[in-house]
Amino acid sequence: MFDLGLAKLALIGVVALIVLGPQRLPRVARTVGTLLGRAQRYMSDVKAEVSRELEVEELRKMHADLAHSVHQEEQAIYDAVTSSPAQNPIEENISPSTSSWRPATSPKRSNWRIKQAVLPVWYKRAARKRAHLQSAAARMVRYKPKNLSRSF
Repeated sequence: MFDLGLAKLALIGVVALIVLGPQRLPRVARTVGTLLGRAQRYMSDVKAEVSRELEVEELRKMHADLAHSVHQEEQAIYDAVTSSPAQNPIEENISPSTSSWRPATSPKRSNWRIKQAVLPVWYKRAARKRAHLQSAAARMVRYKPKNLSRSF
């Protein structure tokens, strides 16, 4: 930018001392330093903003390229699947009644007890859920009507 050496800075200092005087020179020097600091911060902010914009533009271009390649791959897979049913071994094993990807039967609740045990006891009390599980035999003994009990 400017080529200021030690000799030039000394000449500028002597001229400023003669023109401004010894009383106003420190105040003017502080003001000039503050203004130069602001200018440097402004220039660094502008440089950072420009570099961010360049990076964003680069990312947008990469995103567009990636989206285009993904679309091409999806189209190629779709064309391969729908090209002909005789060439596709996956579709030969599927009957027309099971064309959906969902299973025909409902999923089992084998992990229901595990999910119930994960809940804390205070939540079960607040939500009025059973805190203790009983086996079927214990439930039958507890709730068995009196007229069905046999005496031996």
